[in-house]
This record gives sequence, structure tokens and C-alpha cells, in this order.
Amino acid sequence: MKLDPLHHFDPSAEFPESRSCRSLAALRCLISACALALALSATALAGARTASAAPRPAGSIKAPAARASAPRKDLQIYFVDVEGGQSTLFVTPAGQSLLVDTGWPDNNGRDADRIVAAAKKAGIRKIDYVVITHYHVDHAGDVPQLVARVPVGTFIDHGPLRESDPLTMKVHAAYEKVLATGKYKHMVAHPGEILPIRGMRVEVVSADGALIDNPLPGAGKSNASACAATPKYPVDQTENRRSVGMVITFGKLRILDLGDLTHDEEVKLMCPVNKLGKINILVVSHHGWDQSSSPALIWGIAPRVAIMDNGEKKGGTPSVWETIEKSPGLENLWQLHYSDEGGAKHNVAPEYIANVDGSTDGNYIEVTASPTGSFSVFNSRTGKSQQYPAREARSPVVQ
Repeated sequence: MKLDPLHHFDPSAEFPESRSCRSLAALRCLISACALALALSATALAGARTASAAPRPAGSIKAPAARASAPRKDLQIYFVDVEGGQSTLFVTPAGQSLLVDTGWPDNNGRDADRIVAAAKKAGIRKIDYVVITHYHVDHAGDVPQLVARVPVGTFIDHGPLRESDPLTMKVHAAYEKVLATGKYKHMVAHPGEILPIRGMRVEVVSADGALIDNPLPGAGKSNASACAATPKYPVDQTENRRSVGMVITFGKLRILDLGDLTHDEEVKLMCPVNKLGKINILVVSHHGWDQSSSPALIWGIAPRVAIMDNGEKKGGTPSVWETIEKSPGLENLWQLHYSDEGGAKHNVAPEYIANVDGSTDGNYIEVTASPTGSFSVFNSRTGKSQQYPAREARSPVVQ
């Protein structure tokens, strides 16, 4: 008798002889037949279940998907060494990325390769937004090489070029050629706008020579003492004063990046009142050159940590270094390179420098930040981190 484990059992059908059972003996016969059939049916059903649970031939089904990794909770910031230019990569807990500037062109794609290496460390395969703070060669020069190596979603800039320097015009033309392919979205930044990046708040405070009109939430206090220590500066005529500047808020942490914004524009943001508020992490403007980083700005925002993206032969002017070191509340200044201009008296201790002794190894600085306001700074050359525990919010948290 062939049994289907899902077959409905009918004893008279499966056992015809049961039809002749008419006496007690016949009843006993029927009961025995039922028991036997039920036993065989149960055995067949168990075999079917065992067969269904047995390993399938390779390739017959997909292996169970691996468990998703724990969701990202921290903000990652990579200060890429582009040898005296700027390139800073932000990766948010939402998985979105923002690259501020691309470094220099040429050099066999050195800067683009270093940016891609940082992206891989961060676990991303695409850069969602690239902000070009201004069109100078050390900030926008490597756009063509970058897009040849990694997908980019949207470019953000301050709008038209307003400088006639031949090299800057060449860089801008190469950038415009990339945009003209139609492969990338494009936005023009304006003061007061919030950039559409998920996972952190990025507010534009300067662009194309314009500034925010009103203080940011929690800002607006008098900055009289720092303003009194700041001389009057001439109006800059270059792309630098047109830099896209941003205040980046992540929970209780506030970060300031003003590109190469010059003294004359800084003073407008800081005097007579501080429109920016206090800052936890400062990306030192203009590589630490003395066209930027006025006492009005540095002492007014009172950064807890400052990170200078200088090169060995570019940036780290002693007067700027001293202004930063004298800033109230400063815990540490970090440098991407030992500054030849600074010399022995105007460089931080080696453990706070990513590249020393003329190194071109491309060592980077990485910040890992929590929304609680705590963060750590990692020096890839030494392999060591310094922790900065959370402190009281320096300005009201903006969600």
C-alpha cells in the first residue's frame, strides 16, 4: 500500500477485507487494520518532514542573508592630507556623506586616491554631496580625477567665478566641464540655507561674499573684547572671501568650516556680536595662513579643538598659530603637517601632527563624534586617539 502523508485515511477503501467484518472478531480486525494504517501513515509523514529538512544540493537555494551590521551611531570626519589644500570627508549615522573640497589636480591622482581611501575606511561607495568652497586650485582642482574614481551625487558651490586669475579660470572651466556632462546634480549655496544632508545639520553662513544677516540660534552675544583686539583689514579681492562657510551641528556638537574666508568677512560675522556662537571643533581657515583666523573669530567662537589642514611648505603662519593657542578654552590644536614656516616654536607636539619630517605618506586625522558632544581625534601616523568627553552644550541644540 502506498501512503501519502497528507492522504485522508478511509479504512474500508485501503483495506477491502474490513467490509466482511460482522462480529466482535471482525470489529477487532478492523481496529487492528486502523492501527496499522495509522502507524504507516505517521512513518511516511515523518519521512517526508525529514526529507524536507535535509540539506539541499549546492546552489539550489540562497544561503540566509548575513545579519545587517549594527547601525552607525557616530559621525565620522576624515581630514585627508592633500598637502596644503583642503579635503574633509563627513559620513553621518544616516549613511550620507559630504566632502568639503577635493585638493589639488595632477600628482598622478594622489589627492583623489587619498579621498577614495578615506571613503573605503568609512565604508561608503559613493559621495552624496561635494561642497566646493571656492574655485582655487588647492580646493577645486581635483574634481575631474575624483569623479573618475568614485560616484558623486551632487555638487554645491557659491555660483559664478568672479576672479580673473588664469589658473583659477582653468580650474573653474574643468569643473564646469564635469557639471556639463549632466551626470551630477548641482546646487548653489546661499547664506541661511540648510543643505539637504541626512544625519547632521549643515547651515550655510557665508557664500559668494554674502553672510547670514542674523545670529544663529543661541548666538548673538557681545564679542567686544575679541573685536577690540582685532585690527581693521582691507577688503579681499579674491575667491577666498567668496568661500562657502558652514556651521555643522551633530547633536550637541558644533563644527565650523569657513573654507578660506578672509579676515574682512570674519569680522562681519563676529563684530559687534558673535553671530556663530561657540564651537567645539574648528577647521582652521585657509590652512593657518594669516589672511584668515582673526582674533575676533578665533577668540569669539572659543573652539575646544582646532584642526589645521596645512602642508609642510604651506600654512601654519606663526601669528595665526599664536592666536589659536591663546584662544580661551582651547584644549588642543592638531596639524596635518609640521609647518616649516612655524619652526620649532610654532608647531604643536609631534603626537598632534599627522605628518612630520617632510613626510609625504598622506597620514590623516580622523574625528569620531557622538551626538552627546563627546568625540575622539585619531592620528593615523601614531595610531593613537585622544578622547574629549562631553561637556555642557555650548549653544542650544538644533534638531
